[in-house]
Amino acid sequence: MTVCWHLFIVRQSNISSRPLVTNPTKRLEQFLRSEIPGLSGDLRLEPVAGGQSNPTFFANFDNRRLVVRKKPDGPVLPSAHAVDREFRVLEALGKVGIAVPPVLLYHEAGDVFGTSFYVMERVDGRIFHDSQLAGAPRSERFEMYRSAARMLAAIHKVDFEQAGLSTFGKHGNFFSRQIARWTHQWHLSKSHDLPEIDRLVEWLPANLPANDQTTVVHGDFRIGNLMFHPTEPRIVAVLDWELSTLGHPMADLAHSCIYSWYVTPEEYGGILGLDFADHGLPTLSEFSRAYYEASNQSDRLEVFHIVLALFRNAVIFQGIASRAKAGNAASQNAAAVGKLAPIFARRAVDLIESSGQL
Repeated sequence: MTVCWHLFIVRQSNISSRPLVTNPTKRLEQFLRSEIPGLSGDLRLEPVAGGQSNPTFFANFDNRRLVVRKKPDGPVLPSAHAVDREFRVLEALGKVGIAVPPVLLYHEAGDVFGTSFYVMERVDGRIFHDSQLAGAPRSERFEMYRSAARMLAAIHKVDFEQAGLSTFGKHGNFFSRQIARWTHQWHLSKSHDLPEIDRLVEWLPANLPANDQTTVVHGDFRIGNLMFHPTEPRIVAVLDWELSTLGHPMADLAHSCIYSWYVTPEEYGGILGLDFADHGLPTLSEFSRAYYEASNQSDRLEVFHIVLALFRNAVIFQGIASRAKAGNAASQNAAAVGKLAPIFARRAVDLIESSGQL
């Protein structure tokens, strides 16, 4: 599947002096014309399918193709859907050579498009919404995963202080803070009891790893958020930085792994249960080794890291289910995706039991 993206982030501006236009598309067109010189033709706004987070739109003019990414309408969980943070990290990492789309414009107020948003300029490439990379040649899939491992390592090796991101998140104690955050989010979004999640809430703080370190973390690094070159097995852009912060690199690696090796094709486009060699895909060990070699990390993935990733995503999926029930989810299949919360939680419990770490 070939998709074209443009990340173009606009500086914050005041449009109160402009004539009031009640149609949000017309307001957006008026705003973009005032901020981006030379746009010709009418704005053609098209929702981008897929994803459960911030609503995203292709915004095309006759001579320019843009992408607009906004905070969802309606009530959302505290600190969620932080498009301002996406803007900040994209701007910073682009300056130090990480493959992110170039940024230009962010607008905080809801007077233009209902909520805050940023605009992005376009990068040509391929996005695959399944971890099997079914739309890619079999001979390239292994190398595409190696490219993903190397890209994640490059992100973790960024000197965040030099990049201007020293205040992008707290330093240290990342796992404890993550457990507290997602436990809180669970209590905010839960619509019914899930004993498996309650068990994880107890197990995780009792099994914290001793080692601690701080790097930039993407927060949602997986195949579906990577754009590959149109014809080559390399990454040209890493997308969807909403959950990025300063944190522990093993949390990022674990998250990346669960969306491939801990999810079946039917559940969320994963590769659990497939014959990896037959599909040209790496094993979890091969992917992890490629990351370790590129990152020079001394830490290794542990059961704790995988369990935390599964717990975190179970809570995220529960939030999606709650937004679907409230009618303000970003994706049409949000209700179905929300049903993954108990599946992820059960898989985490199964991992704990099979490892003997009761």
